[in-house]
Amino acid sequence: MPHTIYPAAAAPQLITIGETMMMLTPENAGPLRTARQLSLHPGGAESNVASHAARLGVRAAWVSVLGDDVLGHRILHDIAGHGVDTRWVTCDPAAPTGVYFKDPGQGVLYYRRGSAAAGMGPATVASVPLEDAAIVHLSGITPALSANCAALVGSVATRVAASAAALSFDVNHRPPLWPDGVAAPALHALANRADITFVGLDEAGALWGCTTPEEVRTLLPGPGRLIVKDGDVGATEFGAGPAVFEPAIPTNVVEAVGAGDAFAAGYLAAAIQGGGTRERLRAGHARAHLVLLSTSDFVATPTDPDPRAVDAATTV
Repeated sequence: MPHTIYPAAAAPQLITIGETMMMLTPENAGPLRTARQLSLHPGGAESNVASHAARLGVRAAWVSVLGDDVLGHRILHDIAGHGVDTRWVTCDPAAPTGVYFKDPGQGVLYYRRGSAAAGMGPATVASVPLEDAAIVHLSGITPALSANCAALVGSVATRVAASAAALSFDVNHRPPLWPDGVAAPALHALANRADITFVGLDEAGALWGCTTPEEVRTLLPGPGRLIVKDGDVGATEFGAGPAVFEPAIPTNVVEAVGAGDAFAAGYLAAAIQGGGTRERLRAGHARAHLVLLSTSDFVATPTDPDPRAVDAATTV
Protein backbone atom coordinates (compact mmCIF):
# COMPACT_ATOMS: atom_id res chain seq x y z
CA MET A 1 0.00 0.00 0.00
CA PRO A 2 1.35 3.49 -0.78
CA HIS A 3 2.73 5.85 1.83
CA THR A 4 3.56 9.41 0.83
CA ILE A 5 7.06 10.05 2.16
CA TYR A 6 8.76 13.41 2.35
CA PRO A 7 12.54 13.86 2.59
CA ALA A 8 13.83 14.50 6.12
CA ALA A 9 14.55 18.12 5.15
CA ALA A 10 10.87 18.57 4.32
CA ALA A 11 9.24 17.45 7.58
CA PRO A 12 5.47 17.96 7.86
CA GLN A 13 4.31 21.50 8.51
CA LEU A 14 0.95 20.21 9.74
CA ILE A 15 0.40 16.97 11.66
CA THR A 16 -3.15 15.75 12.32
CA ILE A 17 -4.06 12.83 14.59
CA GLY A 18 -7.34 10.94 14.73
CA GLU A 19 -9.65 8.20 13.47
CA THR A 20 -10.79 7.82 9.88
CA MET A 21 -13.60 5.46 8.91
CA MET A 22 -15.01 4.30 5.61
CA MET A 23 -17.89 6.61 4.74
CA LEU A 24 -20.82 5.46 2.61
CA THR A 25 -23.05 8.18 1.19
CA PRO A 26 -25.95 8.26 -1.31
CA GLU A 27 -24.71 9.31 -4.73
CA ASN A 28 -27.76 11.46 -5.44
CA ALA A 29 -27.72 13.31 -2.07
CA GLY A 30 -31.13 11.88 -1.26
CA PRO A 31 -32.17 10.14 1.97
CA LEU A 32 -30.40 6.93 2.90
CA ARG A 33 -33.67 4.99 3.24
CA THR A 34 -34.42 5.34 -0.49
CA ALA A 35 -30.86 5.32 -1.87
CA ARG A 36 -29.97 2.66 -4.44
CA GLN A 37 -26.34 3.60 -5.03
CA LEU A 38 -23.73 4.54 -2.42
CA SER A 39 -20.25 6.00 -2.84
CA LEU A 40 -17.34 4.99 -0.62
CA HIS A 41 -14.92 7.62 0.65
CA PRO A 42 -12.59 8.01 3.66
CA GLY A 43 -14.31 10.01 6.39
CA GLY A 44 -12.50 11.41 9.39
CA ALA A 45 -12.10 14.92 10.76
CA GLU A 46 -8.32 14.89 11.02
CA SER A 47 -7.58 13.15 7.71
CA ASN A 48 -10.04 15.56 6.07
CA VAL A 49 -8.02 18.47 7.42
CA ALA A 50 -4.75 16.93 6.24
CA SER A 51 -6.17 16.15 2.79
CA HIS A 52 -7.46 19.67 2.19
CA ALA A 53 -4.28 21.24 3.54
CA ALA A 54 -2.12 19.04 1.29
CA ARG A 55 -4.14 20.15 -1.74
CA LEU A 56 -3.50 23.76 -0.70
CA GLY A 57 0.26 23.27 -0.82
CA VAL A 58 0.99 22.40 2.82
CA ARG A 59 3.18 19.44 3.79
CA ALA A 60 0.57 17.60 5.83
CA ALA A 61 0.82 14.30 7.72
CA TRP A 62 -1.95 12.24 9.25
CA VAL A 63 -1.38 9.82 12.17
CA SER A 64 -3.84 7.04 12.96
CA VAL A 65 -4.51 3.31 13.31
CA LEU A 66 -6.67 1.41 10.83
CA GLY A 67 -7.83 -2.17 10.70
CA ASP A 68 -5.65 -4.49 8.64
CA ASP A 69 -8.59 -5.09 6.31
CA VAL A 70 -9.74 -4.08 2.86
CA LEU A 71 -11.45 -0.92 4.14
CA GLY A 72 -8.35 0.17 6.04
CA HIS A 73 -6.14 -0.47 3.03
CA ARG A 74 -8.47 1.51 0.78
CA ILE A 75 -8.58 4.44 3.20
CA LEU A 76 -4.81 4.52 3.45
CA HIS A 77 -4.44 4.40 -0.33
CA ASP A 78 -6.98 7.18 -0.86
CA ILE A 79 -5.58 9.53 1.81
CA ALA A 80 -2.04 9.06 0.49
CA GLY A 81 -3.42 9.82 -2.96
CA HIS A 82 -4.48 13.26 -1.72
CA GLY A 83 -0.82 14.06 -1.09
CA VAL A 84 -0.88 13.37 2.65
CA ASP A 85 2.17 11.92 4.40
CA THR A 86 0.90 8.63 5.88
CA ARG A 87 4.15 7.13 7.15
CA TRP A 88 2.88 7.08 10.77
CA VAL A 89 -0.38 5.26 10.00
CA THR A 90 -0.41 1.62 11.14
CA CYS A 91 -2.81 -1.26 10.51
CA ASP A 92 -4.00 -3.46 13.38
CA PRO A 93 -4.91 -7.08 12.43
CA ALA A 94 -6.84 -7.53 15.69
CA ALA A 95 -9.44 -4.77 15.25
CA PRO A 96 -11.61 -3.52 12.35
CA THR A 97 -11.77 -0.25 10.49
CA GLY A 98 -14.81 1.80 11.51
CA VAL A 99 -17.69 2.55 9.12
CA TYR A 100 -20.33 5.25 8.94
CA PHE A 101 -23.18 6.25 6.68
CA LYS A 102 -24.20 9.76 5.68
CA ASP A 103 -27.95 10.34 5.59
CA PRO A 104 -28.14 13.75 3.84
CA GLY A 105 -30.22 16.19 5.83
CA GLN A 106 -30.52 13.76 8.74
CA GLY A 107 -26.94 13.38 9.99
CA VAL A 108 -24.80 10.25 10.17
CA LEU A 109 -24.93 6.67 11.46
CA TYR A 110 -21.73 5.39 13.13
CA TYR A 111 -20.46 1.80 13.34
CA ARG A 112 -17.14 2.40 15.08
CA ARG A 113 -17.26 0.69 18.49
CA GLY A 114 -14.15 -1.43 19.04
CA SER A 115 -12.44 0.00 15.96
CA ALA A 116 -8.67 -0.12 15.54
CA ALA A 117 -8.43 3.63 16.13
CA ALA A 118 -10.04 3.29 19.57
CA GLY A 119 -6.83 1.55 20.65
CA MET A 120 -4.68 4.60 19.94
CA GLY A 121 -2.70 5.92 22.90
CA PRO A 122 0.46 7.90 23.71
CA ALA A 123 2.58 5.14 22.13
CA THR A 124 0.89 5.86 18.78
CA VAL A 125 2.76 9.16 18.52
CA ALA A 126 5.96 8.20 20.33
CA SER A 127 8.01 8.29 17.11
CA VAL A 128 6.13 11.18 15.49
CA PRO A 129 8.13 14.46 15.45
CA LEU A 130 5.30 16.62 16.76
CA GLU A 131 7.74 19.22 18.01
CA ASP A 132 9.08 19.86 14.50
CA ALA A 133 5.72 20.78 12.96
CA ALA A 134 4.36 24.29 12.66
CA ILE A 135 0.92 23.11 13.79
CA VAL A 136 -0.41 19.89 15.36
CA HIS A 137 -4.16 19.46 14.93
CA LEU A 138 -6.58 17.46 17.11
CA SER A 139 -10.34 17.31 17.44
CA GLY A 140 -12.79 16.68 20.24
CA ILE A 141 -13.82 13.41 18.62
CA THR A 142 -10.63 11.57 19.61
CA PRO A 143 -10.81 11.86 23.42
CA ALA A 144 -14.39 10.52 23.31
CA LEU A 145 -13.38 7.24 21.64
CA SER A 146 -11.69 5.55 24.62
CA ALA A 147 -9.63 6.18 27.74
CA ASN A 148 -6.52 5.38 25.70
CA CYS A 149 -7.48 7.99 23.12
CA ALA A 150 -8.09 10.56 25.84
CA ALA A 151 -4.60 9.81 27.17
CA LEU A 152 -3.25 10.25 23.64
CA VAL A 153 -4.76 13.73 23.38
CA GLY A 154 -3.36 14.73 26.76
CA SER A 155 0.09 13.46 25.83
CA VAL A 156 0.07 15.34 22.51
CA ALA A 157 -1.04 18.57 24.17
CA THR A 158 1.73 18.31 26.76
CA ARG A 159 4.43 17.62 24.17
CA VAL A 160 3.31 20.43 21.87
CA ALA A 161 3.10 22.92 24.77
CA ALA A 162 6.77 22.29 25.51
CA SER A 163 7.79 22.97 21.89
CA ALA A 164 7.69 25.75 19.32
CA ALA A 165 4.75 24.07 17.54
CA ALA A 166 1.21 25.39 17.91
CA LEU A 167 -1.66 23.17 19.05
CA SER A 168 -4.84 23.44 16.99
CA PHE A 169 -8.10 22.02 18.37
CA ASP A 170 -11.50 21.72 16.74
CA VAL A 171 -14.21 21.11 19.36
CA ASN A 172 -16.17 18.88 16.93
CA HIS A 173 -18.75 17.89 19.54
CA ARG A 174 -20.33 14.49 18.80
CA PRO A 175 -22.93 13.96 21.58
CA PRO A 176 -23.49 10.20 20.99
CA LEU A 177 -19.82 9.52 21.75
CA TRP A 178 -19.86 11.07 25.23
CA PRO A 179 -21.39 9.86 28.53
CA ASP A 180 -23.89 12.30 30.02
CA GLY A 181 -22.28 15.32 31.66
CA VAL A 182 -18.73 14.56 30.53
CA ALA A 183 -18.38 16.41 27.22
CA ALA A 184 -18.83 20.01 28.42
CA PRO A 185 -15.99 20.12 30.99
CA ALA A 186 -13.68 17.86 28.97
CA LEU A 187 -14.02 19.84 25.75
CA HIS A 188 -13.79 23.16 27.59
CA ALA A 189 -10.47 22.16 29.13
CA LEU A 190 -9.03 21.03 25.80
CA ALA A 191 -10.35 24.02 23.85
CA ASN A 192 -8.95 26.47 26.39
CA ARG A 193 -5.56 24.72 26.37
CA ALA A 194 -4.98 25.02 22.61
CA ASP A 195 -3.19 27.82 20.78
CA ILE A 196 -5.77 27.80 17.98
CA THR A 197 -9.34 26.70 18.72
CA PHE A 198 -12.27 26.22 16.33
CA VAL A 199 -15.81 25.95 17.64
CA GLY A 200 -19.27 26.37 16.14
CA LEU A 201 -21.56 28.81 17.90
CA ASP A 202 -24.21 26.07 17.93
CA GLU A 203 -21.74 23.72 19.65
CA ALA A 204 -20.82 26.36 22.21
CA GLY A 205 -24.50 26.89 22.88
CA ALA A 206 -25.22 23.20 23.40
CA LEU A 207 -22.13 22.64 25.53
CA TRP A 208 -21.81 25.82 27.56
CA GLY A 209 -24.92 27.92 26.95
CA CYS A 210 -23.18 30.61 24.87
CA THR A 211 -25.34 32.69 22.54
CA THR A 212 -22.79 35.06 20.97
CA PRO A 213 -19.18 34.79 19.78
CA GLU A 214 -18.21 37.25 22.51
CA GLU A 215 -19.61 34.96 25.18
CA VAL A 216 -17.55 32.10 23.76
CA ARG A 217 -14.42 34.24 23.99
CA THR A 218 -15.18 35.09 27.61
CA LEU A 219 -15.52 31.38 28.36
CA LEU A 220 -12.37 30.49 26.40
CA PRO A 221 -9.73 33.16 27.08
CA GLY A 222 -6.80 30.76 26.68
CA PRO A 223 -6.33 30.31 22.90
CA GLY A 224 -4.16 32.87 21.15
CA ARG A 225 -6.60 32.54 18.26
CA LEU A 226 -10.22 31.54 18.82
CA ILE A 227 -12.37 31.06 15.73
CA VAL A 228 -16.12 30.98 16.33
CA LYS A 229 -18.09 29.72 13.32
CA ASP A 230 -21.74 30.68 12.92
CA GLY A 231 -22.99 28.50 10.07
CA ASP A 232 -24.05 30.41 6.98
CA VAL A 233 -23.58 33.74 8.78
CA GLY A 234 -19.79 33.78 9.00
CA ALA A 235 -16.85 33.32 11.34
CA THR A 236 -15.19 35.53 13.94
CA GLU A 237 -11.55 35.34 14.97
CA PHE A 238 -10.53 36.56 18.41
CA GLY A 239 -6.81 37.20 18.85
CA ALA A 240 -4.48 39.77 20.32
CA GLY A 241 -6.27 42.68 18.63
CA PRO A 242 -9.91 43.49 17.89
CA ALA A 243 -12.19 40.65 16.83
CA VAL A 244 -12.50 40.17 13.08
CA PHE A 245 -15.69 38.89 11.42
CA GLU A 246 -15.76 37.48 7.89
CA PRO A 247 -19.11 36.56 6.29
CA ALA A 248 -19.68 33.11 4.86
CA ILE A 249 -19.96 32.49 1.13
CA PRO A 250 -23.64 32.14 0.10
CA THR A 251 -24.12 28.46 -0.73
CA ASN A 252 -26.93 26.13 -1.80
CA VAL A 253 -26.01 23.43 0.69
CA VAL A 254 -26.14 19.80 -0.44
CA GLU A 255 -24.66 18.28 2.74
CA ALA A 256 -23.05 20.05 5.71
CA VAL A 257 -21.04 17.20 7.28
CA GLY A 258 -17.32 17.74 6.68
CA ALA A 259 -17.52 21.47 6.02
CA GLY A 260 -16.06 22.32 9.43
CA ASP A 261 -12.99 20.21 8.70
CA ALA A 262 -12.57 21.94 5.33
CA PHE A 263 -12.84 25.34 7.03
CA ALA A 264 -10.16 24.40 9.57
CA ALA A 265 -7.88 23.15 6.78
CA GLY A 266 -8.25 26.30 4.72
CA TYR A 267 -7.62 28.45 7.77
CA LEU A 268 -4.58 26.46 8.95
CA ALA A 269 -3.06 26.30 5.46
CA ALA A 270 -3.34 30.07 5.13
CA ALA A 271 -1.85 30.51 8.62
CA ILE A 272 1.14 28.29 7.77
CA GLN A 273 1.62 30.21 4.54
CA GLY A 274 1.70 33.55 6.39
CA GLY A 275 -1.82 34.83 5.73
CA GLY A 276 -3.37 37.57 7.84
CA THR A 277 -6.61 37.28 9.78
CA ARG A 278 -9.03 38.00 6.94
CA GLU A 279 -7.03 35.87 4.53
CA ARG A 280 -7.19 32.95 6.98
CA LEU A 281 -10.94 33.29 7.49
CA ARG A 282 -11.62 33.67 3.77
CA ALA A 283 -9.51 30.60 3.02
CA GLY A 284 -11.57 28.66 5.55
CA HIS A 285 -14.85 29.77 4.01
CA ALA A 286 -13.63 29.00 0.49
CA ARG A 287 -12.73 25.42 1.37
CA ALA A 288 -15.94 24.86 3.33
CA HIS A 289 -17.95 26.17 0.38
CA LEU A 290 -16.59 23.36 -1.84
CA VAL A 291 -17.64 20.66 0.62
CA LEU A 292 -21.10 22.15 1.22
CA LEU A 293 -21.80 21.71 -2.50
CA SER A 294 -21.06 17.97 -2.36
CA THR A 295 -21.93 14.81 -0.42
CA SER A 296 -18.19 14.14 -0.01
CA ASP A 297 -16.00 15.34 2.87
CA PHE A 298 -13.16 16.08 0.45
CA VAL A 299 -13.35 18.03 -2.80
CA ALA A 300 -10.37 19.07 -4.90
CA THR A 301 -10.39 21.73 -7.61
CA PRO A 302 -8.36 22.10 -10.82
CA THR A 303 -6.60 25.11 -9.28
CA ASP A 304 -5.31 23.18 -6.25
CA PRO A 305 -1.54 22.59 -6.28
CA ASP A 306 -0.50 19.13 -7.43
CA PRO A 307 0.47 17.37 -4.15
CA ARG A 308 3.00 15.26 -6.05
CA ALA A 309 4.99 18.44 -6.75
CA VAL A 310 5.13 19.65 -3.12
CA ASP A 311 8.76 19.46 -2.04
CA ALA A 312 9.40 16.52 -4.35
CA ALA A 313 7.28 14.08 -2.35
CA THR A 314 7.68 10.48 -3.48
CA THR A 315 5.45 7.47 -3.08
CA VAL A 316 6.90 4.07 -2.13
